Amino acid sequence: MSDHRPSSTGGGPAPEIESPTPELSDEDILDAMSRIPGYIDISTEDFREVFHLAHAHALDRLLGRTRAASLMRTGFEPVLETTMLDQAARSLATQGLKGLPVTDADGRVVGMLTETDYLRRLGADTFLELLLRLIEDAGAFGHRCHETPVRAAMTAPAVTVPEDAGPVEIAAGFQAHPGRSMPVVDSAGRLRGLLMRKDFVEQLGARSVP
Repeated sequence: MSDHRPSSTGGGPAPEIESPTPELSDEDILDAMSRIPGYIDISTEDFREVFHLAHAHALDRLLGRTRAASLMRTGFEPVLETTMLDQAARSLATQGLKGLPVTDADGRVVGMLTETDYLRRLGADTFLELLLRLIEDAGAFGHRCHETPVRAAMTAPAVTVPEDAGPVEIAAGFQAHPGRSMPVVDSAGRLRGLLMRKDFVEQLGARSVP
């Protein structure tokens, strides 16, 4: 099964998501510690652990009872791994999504198909570059998309979370990939819904307002 569940954080530090500051470096920590009056008997690793534990506590305090099943979106149509790329592109455009889960014939998630996957498959770094290539040779690109199945271009394995995933596990899942969405699956890896990064962040922001 290509379903990939993010590593459980257990009692360890929780990953940050959509943090307003970049990842802390040792220089950042040492500079912060130097600004605190008096002597601080703590290492940079201890400081980092305290920071991550505080973040995990904040997530649990704000979204402790939130589960993936309550945030996920339903009613969309995934794409089959055997679908051709041109048909899949139409599905993405019609549904107004930047990425869709890819499933096998049994409904198990086997990957994710995003706009970035199209760029990579067609050998372009940006959509402007892709547009210029299409203008030069539209037939070649149409042929490649018409005869290429989704499984040849999708990102696999997909990072997924179970329906009962809590805020820390959801954050870990989003940190594991740069995409805007993440499939929610049942215990057998079958697709149940789609969790949007922006929905999770908005929920976090809503709960943090007094």
